[in-house]
Amino acid sequence: MIRVVITGLGMINGVGHDKDSAFDAIIAGECGVDTIRLFDPEQFSVKIVSEVKDFDPSTVMNKKEIKKADRFIQLGLKASMEAMEDADFDNSVDRERFGISSASGIGGLPAIEKNSVICNTRGPRRISPFFIPSALVNMLGGFISIYQDLKGPNLSSVTACAAGTHAIGEAAKTIMIGGADKMLVVGAESAVCGAGIGGFAAMKALSTRNDDPKTASRPFDKDRDGFVMGEGAGALVLESLESAQSRGAKIYAELVGFGESGDANHITTPTMDGPLRAMRAAYKMAGEPKIDYVNAHGTSTPINDKNETDALKELFGGKDNCPPVSSTKGQIGHCLGAAGSMEAIIAIMAMDRGVIPPTINYITPDENCDLDYVPNVSRKAEMHAVMSNSFGFGGTNGVVIFKKFKA
Repeated sequence: MIRVVITGLGMINGVGHDKDSAFDAIIAGECGVDTIRLFDPEQFSVKIVSEVKDFDPSTVMNKKEIKKADRFIQLGLKASMEAMEDADFDNSVDRERFGISSASGIGGLPAIEKNSVICNTRGPRRISPFFIPSALVNMLGGFISIYQDLKGPNLSSVTACAAGTHAIGEAAKTIMIGGADKMLVVGAESAVCGAGIGGFAAMKALSTRNDDPKTASRPFDKDRDGFVMGEGAGALVLESLESAQSRGAKIYAELVGFGESGDANHITTPTMDGPLRAMRAAYKMAGEPKIDYVNAHGTSTPINDKNETDALKELFGGKDNCPPVSSTKGQIGHCLGAAGSMEAIIAIMAMDRGVIPPTINYITPDENCDLDYVPNVSRKAEMHAVMSNSFGFGGTNGVVIFKKFKA
C-alpha cells in the first residue's frame, strides 16, 4: 500500500492566526472564548464563542472578491496558504496530480441567514448573485483549488463535526489508490451568526456560562454544561512517501490509520459503540501501535465526554492502559466541521515538539470521566504515535492515527 505522509500544516483559530502562534497559545492554556462580536447577542441565551479576532480577509483575497466568499472560505484560504507555503513546493509540481479534500459541517450559514432575511423583507430580486457560490460547502475546495491551481480530485466532506477528520481519510484513500500524488486537506467553519448560535442553543447543546467565558468550555469536568462554538480552519498537505522523498520535503508524520463508523442510533445523542468501532478500525489499520497521546473529541457535553472515556477504556483494555488524553476545545471552542483538521494538526505538532496540550478548566473531577486528561498544564513527553477523534451529529465518527516517520 502507498504510504502517506504529512508535509505541510496551516491553522487559524480563536487563539492564533497561524499554526505556531495558535499551538503555542494552546500549550500555554490560553483561552479564545469571549463575548460574541460578530453580531449583537443581546437577545440570545448564549452570548459567548471563540472567534477569530481581527482577521482581515483582504490579506488572502482581492477586495473585490471578498463578497463572493463567506467567512468560512476566507478562513480556509488563510490556513491553506500557510500549509502550502510550509510544504515548500517548487514550480515543477504536477498540478494535475495534486487534489483537494475540503470539509465543513455547515458552510456559509451567515450568508444563508443574511439572504433569507433579504428575501423576506426586501424581496427575492434583492438576493445577492454571490449568495449560492459563497455558501456552498464545496466552494471551500473550489476557491482554494483556483487560488492554488490544484487540478487533481476536488472532494468535499460534509459530515458535521467529523468532517475535518473524514476529509483527511478521503485524501489518504485518494493517494493510496493512485488518484493523486498529493492532496491538500482543508477543514473550515464559521457559523457564528444568529441562526447558528440560536439553533444550537435551542437544542440545549451550548454552555450558558455567559458571565465567565474563559471557563465555559470544560471538557471532562463534572460541571460541564455544553460546548462553546468556535470558528477557524486547519489545513494539511498529504502526499505519497515517494513524492515527499523525491523532493526532499520535511515530513511531520505518517498517517498510518483511519477509521469511520456510524452509530445508527439517534440524530443527536451519541453512543459509546460507534466511536469505539471507529477507533478500533483506525487502531487495527495502524498495526495496533503504542499510542502515546489522544486528542479527544472532548466537547464538554455530559454524554460525549463520558462515552468517549468509556470507549477509550474499552479500546485500550482498561483505565490503567490508556495513554494521556486531552481536549483542546477549552482553548479554541468546538469548531464543528473544522475541528477534526485542526485537532489532527495539534496532535501532529504535539508529537513533533514533544509536548502534550492540557485540558484546561478541569476543576472538579467526574467519577464517570476518570482518565489522565493532562489537567490544566501542558506536559513534556516523547511521542511516537498519536490519535485524534471526531464524532458528529447523525452518528458519524472519524478517527486518525499518526506516527513519527521512519524510512
